[in-house]
Amino acid sequence: MLHSHFAISPLWELNGLLRKLAGLSAHRLPRSWADRLIPVYQRLRRDTSLDAVLALQSVQQGVDFIAPAPLGLGQTLDDDLQAVRSTAPEEARRQIDAALRLRPPPRTEVRQLLHSADVVEEIAASLEQAWHALIADDWPQLRAICERDTAYRAGRLSRLGWAAALDDLHAQIRIVEGAIEVPRALAGRDRRAPGRGLLLVPSALMWPSVALRTEGPWPPALVYPARGIAALWEQRSADVPAAALRDLIGGSRASILLELDSPASTTQLAQSLRMSVGAVGDHLAVLRRAGLVSRTRDGRSVLYHRTALGDAMAATTGE
Repeated sequence: MLHSHFAISPLWELNGLLRKLAGLSAHRLPRSWADRLIPVYQRLRRDTSLDAVLALQSVQQGVDFIAPAPLGLGQTLDDDLQAVRSTAPEEARRQIDAALRLRPPPRTEVRQLLHSADVVEEIAASLEQAWHALIADDWPQLRAICERDTAYRAGRLSRLGWAAALDDLHAQIRIVEGAIEVPRALAGRDRRAPGRGLLLVPSALMWPSVALRTEGPWPPALVYPARGIAALWEQRSADVPAAALRDLIGGSRASILLELDSPASTTQLAQSLRMSVGAVGDHLAVLRRAGLVSRTRDGRSVLYHRTALGDAMAATTGE
């Protein structure tokens, strides 16, 4: 565990979204997201080479080079696309051929593209177009949720150790006698990776599933749903706080208070709630004066969290 660390993977998120839109995931998007994104997805299939990307996906997973392993929390889409474009042609050819043996593409033009000399650049360009059309507008909010998950776990790690940091990753994951235990369907057998540690990747679009990567080129990796993403997908987010709390302290302050299920910075709250940083800061100042939130410094960040009184007020929203 000394070599373990957290990372965020933009292209993993995009591939997860594409798999849901293509019906390759057992879990569908919420109706509001599907209604908004399916027409865009269908247009991309008509007007771009997206079908070539979809041909490289299966029910289990996609080919490795279209979802490169992230290096850390600062990973950007440009980092991921650079990694895709740097894939050696012979390695891309090997992975593509293996994927096509499992799931041949239905259209001749897609097969031709996947056998072309510039297939890696075509795939990278299609991924970039899909990103900007499908996920770019929502990414600040989704990334903020993933960053808050890592801040929460880093806090527990520093105070209580790795077991406490990982004990609520997912209902299917347990810490047993110093080992991470996952369902046999995910791992198949015991896996050991001396000296490599574990890459922990919070995901906005894996929900409610979990994924285990144990084969190269990724290091051993566990991709799990970020804390707080269920509220977004299940449409229980603080965008529509309970009427009584909203009437009492105002809609924006109620949204902030409900969003603070886990500590967050002003910037993270602004991204999650699609508010300006200045407005969030003003509302936090009022909530602090009222004794509903407090703040602590975590490195160079200031994190806000609910007080006991704030928890009590937030708890009344379910009544």
